[in-house]
Amino acid sequence: MTLLEHISRVTEAQSIEDLWSLHVEKMREFGFSRLIYGFTRFRSGTSFGSLDDILILSNHSQKYVKGFIHAGLYKTAPMVTWAAYNEGACSWRLIEDMARGNALTEDERAVVAFNQRMGLRAGYTISFRDGSVRNKGAIGLAARPSLSQDDVDAIWDRHGQEIHSINSITHLKITSMPYKLPRRPLTKRQREVLEWVGDGKTIQDIATIMGLTPTTVEKHLRLARDVLEVDTTAQAVLKAAYQNQIFVLNS
Repeated sequence: MTLLEHISRVTEAQSIEDLWSLHVEKMREFGFSRLIYGFTRFRSGTSFGSLDDILILSNHSQKYVKGFIHAGLYKTAPMVTWAAYNEGACSWRLIEDMARGNALTEDERAVVAFNQRMGLRAGYTISFRDGSVRNKGAIGLAARPSLSQDDVDAIWDRHGQEIHSINSITHLKITSMPYKLPRRPLTKRQREVLEWVGDGKTIQDIATIMGLTPTTVEKHLRLARDVLEVDTTAQAVLKAAYQNQIFVLNS
């Protein structure tokens, strides 16, 4: 399949599942047999936000995903940290360089040891450029076990631009498609007060409209922030809108 034919199939994909399957097969052609992709719209200055708000796609084993994602190892993974503060592509040789320079923390060394036990020794990470500082997407491309980092770097020298472009186009396609994340639902009252805030109403306005006291309105907003795991009401409105919990006809 030519690059143009592959891009055509990407743009025509009707579901994230089909798109991801297509991408996994294409990356395998370049020697990358295990992939893990993450995207969030709720990045803060110090973290990627709640795990429940991160779209994660992977063809790694369940054992790996359980350890790396659900046990929280990703939070201190060297390449994830690199992706959080950089854009573009980076060889996993960075980890070797950090290890030689004693620049890895104890937590980072634990992640590296876990990856090595799981057979992840060579690869590349791509951190995508997004239009908002709140958005962040990245993908880790792990090479098949028979390849060394020297082999992977040589592959990247020959095909890096093509691989980067395919991943970037796939990322843009993923972020344009609907997907559902696990979430705690807002109550009817919580949704309603957030909608009025989104319409520009003050606490007193909302209290009058809904026939409540300002204290009760504040309570509903506080509970909504807790449910959505955000710090401000403005963040709650944005997050609830992204999750399709407010401004919908059946709300």
